[in-house]
Amino acid sequence: MQKFPMTAAGLAALEDELRTLKSVERPAIIRAIAEARAHGDLSENAEYHAARERQSFVEGRIAELEEIVSAVEVIDPAALSGDTVKFGATIHLVDEDNDQEVSYQIVGLYEADVKQRKLSITSPLAKALISKRVGDTVSVPAPGGDRSYEILKISYV
Repeated sequence: MQKFPMTAAGLAALEDELRTLKSVERPAIIRAIAEARAHGDLSENAEYHAARERQSFVEGRIAELEEIVSAVEVIDPAALSGDTVKFGATIHLVDEDNDQEVSYQIVGLYEADVKQRKLSITSPLAKALISKRVGDTVSVPAPGGDRSYEILKISYV
């Protein structure tokens, strides 16, 4: 079985989603299906078909989350240290094209969120950063052309 590296916060978020789907969404869908059935002919009942479609989506997501959660390997970034970039590191970078500073944390595939500055370990930028040190420069292919970043700081929080 393949293990998925993940932070404790990422695992907690997936477990919360799973709990919500099972305890809130699933019962609501069951009620909606029962209510739609009470309206009569199911062949032309849009509410019934919509509820069944939603049920299919939710059950699929529950199965997916259960599989992921069972295969998670929790890694605590605060317990890590070193002067090279690895999973869990928070990296402060400067874009060499426009001198804009940005920081990212390298996290697991299922907890990545660029808006929250969390990069998937499988992303091109994270792959380029792994094993690099402060002062190193990495080049990453981007839609508008290659981007170069210099590593300013590495921390494990």
